[in-house]
Amino acid sequence: MNAPLYRPPSPELDRLLRPLFHAAAPSGGAAVVVIRGDERTVACRGHAVRSTEHPVRADTRFELGSVTKTFTGLLLAEMAARGEVRYDDPIDRYLPADAAPGYPQERPITLLHLATHTSGLPRLPDGVVPGQAPRWFTHPYATFGPAHLLRALPRTAVRGTPGAQVRYSNLGCGLLGLLLANAAGQRYDDLLAARVCGPLGLMDTSCGPGREEDAGYRRGRRVPSFRLPALPAAAALRSTADDMLRYLQAHLALDAVPLPEQADSVVLRTALNEVRRPRTGGRRGGPRICLGWNHRALPAPTVPAPTAPASLSSGDADPGENGPGGADEVIYHAGATRRSTAFVGFSPRAQVGLAVLAGGLPLRSRGLVQSAYDTLRTLIAEHGEG
Repeated sequence: MNAPLYRPPSPELDRLLRPLFHAAAPSGGAAVVVIRGDERTVACRGHAVRSTEHPVRADTRFELGSVTKTFTGLLLAEMAARGEVRYDDPIDRYLPADAAPGYPQERPITLLHLATHTSGLPRLPDGVVPGQAPRWFTHPYATFGPAHLLRALPRTAVRGTPGAQVRYSNLGCGLLGLLLANAAGQRYDDLLAARVCGPLGLMDTSCGPGREEDAGYRRGRRVPSFRLPALPAAAALRSTADDMLRYLQAHLALDAVPLPEQADSVVLRTALNEVRRPRTGGRRGGPRICLGWNHRALPAPTVPAPTAPASLSSGDADPGENGPGGADEVIYHAGATRRSTAFVGFSPRAQVGLAVLAGGLPLRSRGLVQSAYDTLRTLIAEHGEG
């Protein structure tokens, strides 16, 4: 598929993006995608690999971290649209008989609970944390594979009643990917490529490291690629600015994405509408949860009183309600690994989208995500005024 058509940022947009690039780690480089109506922009700064001074380009691959969850939510919606699974299917249906976690049988955990962080499962599976310590700054999860996960599930405690409360869970979303793979009889990577990435033209989006990508550094040493063999559906994807532009276009207007078959178009249109529909209420001022996405209704364009930003229990920043206002909504997710920070967000009503991919140290991730969220809200407000 040909590269998407876009242009460099205008002077006005360049000024708007300047604080965002400043918030990115200067040693890692960054790529930013902006969609405003019919306008498409990709802007890159810095170097992907410090030792070779290779500049960041639109085809430089970055680790997406928890933005992967939005792809897993879309895969669930796609399979549900085909009738291959149902949102209310109990997870036991797609697990070995002896691998289900313990929970009250009168209200089983469903696929929807996993996608909306309401399963009651903890953030990580039992037994994974002790194994992280010796490899905390290199490959903390690399030795915890699918077999370890299936052995850990029966002794993983469920907190509360499934569906009752939002508790962010990498385990839940990673398990969802495993169950969808079991339902389809394919590996998660292959299933995602066939059902989502391939039809949408995301040719450089996958779980494997593949060709050279961005490089993170800690104390002058290069940080290895992130590996999550047990839970790839939670945080293992890599992608490029080119692919994130296509991904945003699909969520804003599927007609902008050429599809190989009409049947795929109908299924994906249904799935893309489903993923952005809120499934839970906001908790203590926090976002509502869609299928893999966070959702916030933006206030009317007044001067709101400042509020403290909320925080996602995943460690990814939730930017809260700071920033410029607009009578609209914003759908977004952020992710971070030890090499990269990613933010993807959009407003269907305003037809505005923003994706930020940045390399470098994770200590700057929270500030970068807040800056990305504020920039997206500014784009929404200014596009609405225009």
